Amino acid sequence: MSGVNKVILVGNLGRDPELRYLEGNIARVGFSLATTEVYKDKNGARAEHVEWHNIVLWRNLAENAEKLLKKGAQVYIEGKLQTRQWTDKDGNKKNVTEIIGENFVILGRKDPNPQPPANSSFESGIK
Repeated sequence: MSGVNKVILVGNLGRDPELRYLEGNIARVGFSLATTEVYKDKNGARAEHVEWHNIVLWRNLAENAEKLLKKGAQVYIEGKLQTRQWTDKDGNKKNVTEIIGENFVILGRKDPNPQPPANSSFESGIK
């Protein structure tokens, strides 16, 4: 049996998506997503923990995200975890873990005048 690599997140964009085109005119968009966990601390007071996630979308999904998503938008993201490694200019090994998005659903926005309709769903078509 093979393993399962599945991530589901609901959170708010920390910045506008940044679209780039790579060799072969392949679209790639990246943005940060904040998920917030609310709990009661040891004194019973309400507390929050915010976790930041690096999101990467490819091809048509990337182009749709760049057009429709803005900082503060609340989205549902499905995807998989991927860790990349590289060596920086000083010879130090670096790692980054990203969520490679396979689809997203726009749930809402922090601003009072949303542009696209709520619950717009987009899929990559890649499985």
